[in-house]
Amino acid sequence: MPSKDPTEPIRKAAAKFAGADAGSSCTQTSFNVDKTAFLYIGPGAKGIGFKAMFKLEKSRAQAAKFAAKEPDRFGVGSTAWVSVRFTAERPLPKSIWEKWLKESYELAGGGAAAPRNTKKKATAKKKAAKKSR
Repeated sequence: MPSKDPTEPIRKAAAKFAGADAGSSCTQTSFNVDKTAFLYIGPGAKGIGFKAMFKLEKSRAQAAKFAAKEPDRFGVGSTAWVSVRFTAERPLPKSIWEKWLKESYELAGGGAAAPRNTKKKATAKKKAAKKSR
């Protein structure tokens, strides 16, 4: 039976980024790369629904448009952080969270948003090339 937790696919995707580490901050799970946060995700205020925070630059204008239309759902802070509130019945669309998650990871210093296994393969190839010299 599929999970009713709409944060699960976002968490799984965040954990796949090269160098990503999960921790906690208050009631939220934080995802970091090189000790810099790129995602906070967890229960919403007063345990109602869920909340995710992404660090955005290029997509801030898109987030601001969403916030103007749905201020109870989207929030654009004075810094790079954008908050999104959602529920299992009304999850954050995958097309949005995938884009924002990748951008947030890259802004945090994650470089190209390659999944862990891809980066390991590239590193293994580089090491093998050095040994053959």
